[in-house]
Amino acid sequence: MAIESDRILIAHGGGGSAMHELVREIFVPTFNNQFLEPLQDSAVIDELAEDRLAFTTDAYVVRPLFFPGGDIGRLAVSGTVNDLAMAGARPLYVSLSVIIEEGFPVEQLRTIAASIKDTADQARVKVVTGDTKVVEKGAADGIFITTSGIGIIETELEIASDRADDGDAVIVNGYLGDHGIAVMSKREGINFKSEVQSDVAPLSGLVQEILDADIDIHVLRDPTRGGAAAALNEIAESSEVGIRLHAAKIPVRPEVRSACDILGLDPLYVANEGKLIALCPLGQARKLLTLLRKHPLGKSAAIIGEVTSEWLGNVIMETEIGGTRIVEMPYGEQLPRIC
Repeated sequence: MAIESDRILIAHGGGGSAMHELVREIFVPTFNNQFLEPLQDSAVIDELAEDRLAFTTDAYVVRPLFFPGGDIGRLAVSGTVNDLAMAGARPLYVSLSVIIEEGFPVEQLRTIAASIKDTADQARVKVVTGDTKVVEKGAADGIFITTSGIGIIETELEIASDRADDGDAVIVNGYLGDHGIAVMSKREGINFKSEVQSDVAPLSGLVQEILDADIDIHVLRDPTRGGAAAALNEIAESSEVGIRLHAAKIPVRPEVRSACDILGLDPLYVANEGKLIALCPLGQARKLLTLLRKHPLGKSAAIIGEVTSEWLGNVIMETEIGGTRIVEMPYGEQLPRIC
């Protein structure tokens, strides 16, 4: 499908179909190679050593820079670490590039740097290289951060979006939509009786426990931009399967659901930064669910659906009133500048 606009739109960075069109029409034909072609969040490189390596990079432009439960520094490290973990890798090293706007408060920069260090320590990774640029006032929005990461894949499992199999259980490790609503509530001054906290966290420790548990994991994805809806549609398309969800089983906090109702949003499309979607054979789903619920980042884990040989390439959801609806791939992003 051709790019519909002759100018770049906000939607082109939103993780939905508009971004996919942009990537597939411009970047893939220009740079295509065996490592890029799968279009996973991390490239898996197997020609440098006996071990497989995972390599990823991402840029962070969140607004506001500080939000309930986190900040741009914690977000940057967590996002890169999580992309590596979703490939089944143990994250090792991170690079840090910062673009700072002239006039940015030095004390805020110290706070962000300390947050980066704390999150890297939590994830057991080292920040080993970086770059700093300062641009004129008005040329950036305070600070932009780009992080890249390298990890080693020690598992023999092949974990990728094209490995979903008929009968697989679809599992999430907790409540959906927390991050997007936390950022938006801070940005728009929306107050709740109980403040919504971002779920931003490095998931590498949790994933390592999963990999050590002798569970046949087929797919791991972190539902960031575009939320769970985008991630699940990518899996269904890549694996040429259908995915059936059960609305009553999807964990969403009441305050997040209320905020989504006010803002006209669907929690399935709201970004997360400390959540994963795991697909494994149904016979091992209870074992995985028990493991997740014992971990601090998986206490509210739930089985939310299954892979089916029907509705190939699509995600459908059984509603709480007994109907069925298609969960479409988003075009752009419901909430821009949330990561």
